[in-house]
Amino acid sequence: WCFLFKNWELWGLTLSLAAPRYPHSCGCHLSRGILEESLRQYGSLIPIHVDDVVEKLQDIFNENFSHPHRKAVVQHLIHSFHRSSGSVVAKTFRVNYKRHVLTMDDLGTLYGQNWLNDQVMNMYGELVMDSVPKKVHFFNSFFYDKLRTKGYEGVKRWTKNVDIFQKDLLLIPIHLEVHWSLVSVDIPRRAITYFDSQRTLNRRCPKHIYKYLQAEAIKKDQQDFLTGWTGFFKMNVGRQNNDSDCGAFVLQYCKCLALGQQFNFGQQDMPRLRRQMYKELCHCKLMV
Repeated sequence: WCFLFKNWELWGLTLSLAAPRYPHSCGCHLSRGILEESLRQYGSLIPIHVDDVVEKLQDIFNENFSHPHRKAVVQHLIHSFHRSSGSVVAKTFRVNYKRHVLTMDDLGTLYGQNWLNDQVMNMYGELVMDSVPKKVHFFNSFFYDKLRTKGYEGVKRWTKNVDIFQKDLLLIPIHLEVHWSLVSVDIPRRAITYFDSQRTLNRRCPKHIYKYLQAEAIKKDQQDFLTGWTGFFKMNVGRQNNDSDCGAFVLQYCKCLALGQQFNFGQQDMPRLRRQMYKELCHCKLMV
């Protein structure tokens, strides 16, 4: 706690130097409030960018904090504070939404170049569904592997309370070994589309989904959906340039498809989008 106190004092001192007409105690109080609010909302400073803090400081002091030197100081202090205080809150921080529970271990997969895990994938998919009620169905990330290994018999009960043919869009995340991709199904257009940020041509995956749709149509007595399906491979979408952002790309595909938005993002946007998804999960609501 002594170390934490010293960090608070360092923040207060820096802000006092940056805005000398304000007393030291005021600067310390305001900086402490900014960081404590972020920790309370997010459990860590992972989703906080230097521009977020600079914007708040400018609003408070009515001064320009975007000078490179000031931003560099703010960035350094964010890192220092994150290292010294993050673990205090992280031990107990939880995000609860419906049947989903995210811990800091889960949210931490959105940091840097970590691989996203199933918990993050599935809760974000729930948020996508809830952003367009009754129009989209997001399949659990374990669905495809069960379908691939057990066939229709292994997943036929997964939609016992859902008529997928009454939806506009189905979103099926695909997790094969260490890579995420996505299959979307446009029900009205009878279109099955495969999205892969590494542009891998996986022909088996859409075929599995096609056979699943046929079996589901028979079970649900939806004869109109037995035929007329077409398959597509979307190769001209945002492409990743590393081995770690495939999950982040998949979640952005899901969000854009559900909301009818263009894929106007690429590898350079992933750090910002990872921070945004972290915040969306903590607020249990998509930013649209």
